[in-house]
Amino acid sequence: MPKISTALLAILLAIPAWPSLARDTVTLLNVSYDVTRELYNEYNPLFVKYWQSNTGEAVAINQSHGGSSKQARAVIDGLDADVVTMNQQTDIDALSEKGGLVNKDWRSHFPDGSSPYRSTIVFLVRKGNPKNIKDWDDLIRSDVSPIIPNPKTSGNGRYSYLGAWGYAKEKFGAEDKTRDFVGKLFKRVPVLDTGGRGATTTFVERGIGDVLLTFENEVYLIAKKLNPRDFDVVIPSVSIESDAPVAVVDKVVDKKGTRKEAEAYLQYLWSDEAQRVIAKHYFRPSSQKALLENRANFPNLKLLTIEQVAGDWASVQKAHFNDGGIFDQIYAQ
Repeated sequence: MPKISTALLAILLAIPAWPSLARDTVTLLNVSYDVTRELYNEYNPLFVKYWQSNTGEAVAINQSHGGSSKQARAVIDGLDADVVTMNQQTDIDALSEKGGLVNKDWRSHFPDGSSPYRSTIVFLVRKGNPKNIKDWDDLIRSDVSPIIPNPKTSGNGRYSYLGAWGYAKEKFGAEDKTRDFVGKLFKRVPVLDTGGRGATTTFVERGIGDVLLTFENEVYLIAKKLNPRDFDVVIPSVSIESDAPVAVVDKVVDKKGTRKEAEAYLQYLWSDEAQRVIAKHYFRPSSQKALLENRANFPNLKLLTIEQVAGDWASVQKAHFNDGGIFDQIYAQ
């Protein structure tokens, strides 16, 4: 019998059970990144209702959440995800290249490069912004402690890193100065959590740090819904555009016989109803109609693409985040 790693076992035990399911109920597992819990808690019942009314078939959805790269590794190690909903292309590419779990052409399976929504990195500060944090430059001040998750395990952390890199690149031009700026930023980070939600817990519940860098939806969830009396949002002048790609885990759905339901589950993310739910949770929907209807939720700022900042994802991963890459070098210093 194959051994299951401790990390994988913990994820499996964390997945909620669906009691008393009928024999003909198909159960899907969506393995996602840290800060999509609330989105899929609302989306899943919407899809279940849609599928039941259109096919007469019952379907149930289980969720697993964690740092995006950590989740991808869990799937490679044997977590039977029917679908993955990640926050960067490299994590799904890894399922194809390292695990042989996803077809190589997965980006062409759904609209918009298989990204039903996008986000960006903004700042959450304590009420009244006592440190007067306005932009990326303020994050490297000696009196400021930023909270950022680990770019080695978290897509959230990678995008925060790349947002800082893009800002510094635009300001300084020269790579040595850009590198120095990002190095100074991470020198100020007191703890590197493995995922975005862990970093939020460090900042919000443990009271560590002066500013949290995280996805736009996480910031607004906290500042507008969960705790508006204690936190404010700061929008930097420049940030990074972060796609949220999705894919069917081909090897798993073919083994389980769940391809039809899994493909429908992801395709429905582009429906008008789902795009409105996406916008409601402060993710930027792919639908221009939904985006315009909710434009008050999404302030204007200059968004840089990954390609503009550092090249394609494969090059970025190799240069910056692989073992011994630029992040390791500047963090060691």
